[in-house]
Parts: sequence; structure tokens; C-alpha cells
Amino acid sequence: MHSPSPHSLVDLPIRRLDRGDLVPCADLCEDRGWPRDEHRWGLLLSAGTGYGIDAPDGKGLAATCLTMPYGSDLTAVGMLLVAERYGRRGLARRLMRHVMEAVGDTPLALYATELGRPLYEDLGFSPVGRAERVGGRFKAGGADGSPSRPNTTTHSSVTTRPAAADDLQALVRLDLPVFGADRTHLLARLPAFSDRIQVAEEDGELVGYAALWPSGQTEVVGPLIARDTATAQALIAALAATTDRPLRADVDARHKELLGWLLESGLKSHPGTTVMTYGIPDLPGDAARRFAPLTLATG
Repeated sequence: MHSPSPHSLVDLPIRRLDRGDLVPCADLCEDRGWPRDEHRWGLLLSAGTGYGIDAPDGKGLAATCLTMPYGSDLTAVGMLLVAERYGRRGLARRLMRHVMEAVGDTPLALYATELGRPLYEDLGFSPVGRAERVGGRFKAGGADGSPSRPNTTTHSSVTTRPAAADDLQALVRLDLPVFGADRTHLLARLPAFSDRIQVAEEDGELVGYAALWPSGQTEVVGPLIARDTATAQALIAALAATTDRPLRADVDARHKELLGWLLESGLKSHPGTTVMTYGIPDLPGDAARRFAPLTLATG
């Protein structure tokens, strides 16, 4: 059987993905050396819109792309993956053009790897920031005596506790001006998706929150929204105390103090990503309180 020519590959139909595609999506992640993460794909395909190209050899998916809509304010793009055997033959560009046409005038945002950045620049995206990835074993008390108790904790005068069911409305109210767009459809799914959600409060008002969710053998911290660095530290320390797995986070590079504290607490630097936008000069919201995304694919 002859391999499809580049011309015939870019003529392959693009279809919408659904939860029935979880295993092929996970297979494609594994093909590219990523964790399978069917759990994450479940969230993305239920809250977002997935696009895929079926492999012409009949073995799963040749390529995927995921959009996460936030009304007319913003659409995040992620999970642009091409099977290694079909790489460098125009599929990624074709999917991105399809997505850009599908969202119309809605601004776009994404996190680009070094490998993907040239394509996005060629399509008109502009770099507006960076996210630094850190991961590894968090050493409780490594930097400043972080708490080790999993329930209500006080850390540098910040009180945190596990989120309760009736916190959702307050959490959404806190999140909206920080993220800059309404992501209720994601946050409502966070309790089922996460292993843990921790909130920080002062005088009965929420001043931050963070979630912990599983990815392979790792626990990811995200989203992380906080009034200041001390609040972000308290939330991470409280979440870290609930797991013995390594942690991972993609922290906005502007938050150098938090990044330094995480490195002092035992985490290591890993390759980061470039934040890029199309149709807007920067991400909306309040960067001072936006420390880490839920996942790179959700913006």
C-alpha cells in the first residue's frame, strides 16, 4: 500500500471529534511522546470542540486540534497534534486554517511549543508572553515551612480550605475579571475533573483558588488564581500536602517570585511555551492574579 501523497493528505476530510474518540486521541498523544491523558481529553471534548483527521491507513487519527470557546470574547486553541508518520505534510496548517475559519472574528489564544511557534507566526499569531513549566517532587517546608496538613491551613497569614459545593458561584465571580472571559462551563466541570480544589479566603471572601488533577503519574496544579504570590504559595502547599505524586505546573513567566519558590521547593525547570494571540494585542483579564492555566489547551 503506497503512502498518501502530500496533496492527498491535505485533502482528507476534517470531522468533529466526540467522546467516542477518547482512545484514538490518547493514542495520538502517546505517538508523540505525551501522556495518554484520556481523563484530560474527556474534559476537553465535553467542554470544547475537537477536530480530527482520520488516518488514511485506518489506524486511528492522523491529526487533532481542540478549541475551547469563551463566548465571543476568546477561543483557546490546543492539542494540535499530528501523528509522527504524517508529520511535515501540511496537516497542522490545514487544521489551524479550518479552526480560524470556524471561529470567525473571535480572538484566538494558544500556548506554542518551540516546534509549533513558526507555524503560528506564519498564520499571523503574535507572541505576548511565556509560561514556564516546572515539575517534580514538592518538598513541604522546603522554602519556608509550608504546611503539611491537608485540611484548613494558614500559610504566611493566608487561610485556605478545601472547596465546598456552594463555593462555585463565588469562584466564578472571582475568576471572571482575572481570566477575562466567562469560563463557567469549565469551572462547573472542575469538581468532577479534579482530585482536589482548594480555596483561599479572607474575611469570608474568596481571594484565590487552585485545582489539582491527575495526568499520568503526575498531579497538575491548575488553574491557579490568586490575589498575590503568598496566596498562590499557600494554595500550592495545601494541594501538595494531599498527594505523594510529583507536581507539574505551567506558571506565567511574569510571576518570577512564585517560580523561584517552586524551584526552592524541589521542582525542576522544563521546556516552557510561548503565549500567542490572534486578533487581540494580549490575553484579557488580570495577569497579576493569573498564575497558571487549567491546561495549556484551555488557555
